[in-house]
Amino acid sequence: MTDPSTGSGTHGEQEADAWLIVIDPQAIFASPDSAWGSPFFAEAMPRIRALAASFGERVLVTRWMPTADRSTSWGDYFAAWPFADQPSSDALFALVPEAAALSAHPTLDLPTFGKWGPEIEAVVGRGAHVVLTGVSTDCCVISTALAAADAGAHVTVAADACAGSTAENHAAAVQVMGLYPPQITISDSATVLAAR
Repeated sequence: MTDPSTGSGTHGEQEADAWLIVIDPQAIFASPDSAWGSPFFAEAMPRIRALAASFGERVLVTRWMPTADRSTSWGDYFAAWPFADQPSSDALFALVPEAAALSAHPTLDLPTFGKWGPEIEAVVGRGAHVVLTGVSTDCCVISTALAAADAGAHVTVAADACAGSTAENHAAAVQVMGLYPPQITISDSATVLAAR
């Protein structure tokens, strides 16, 4: 049912039509041995899995890949983080085992922090409702959320299904994303699940 005042669906329909985007559940961000490993990833992963089960086939998983043009500022980035300057086939960039079966769709592999762009929009549609989860809250999640909002998507961040580099950086990123209502809504996995 369309709300005549806005031309959009009711809240319940919006939730039913939403897509779950799981951002970069990769070894490089999950492993305690990685310089980029989040100490909170293992805690977030069961919530991500519960959400993915609820969203069924409406789940997309992204991967960050080290394929950016080194002649740009990414060259400086990889000089600062040489451990990540590896071939795309390196095990660092593989999905963690718990994420391997989250989506029936191919992973969206991108060389950017933010994952929102034509690749995701081609699947979910313009102005879609999306729920963001993944890692790290203070880098790839916030970059994706802000770009999605700019593109007109309706964004919900399931904050307890996101993992930051530190507790302080997670909280800071959530606070910044919370400055963008009504385009970005900060929520949690239980609330998202209850609305489905």
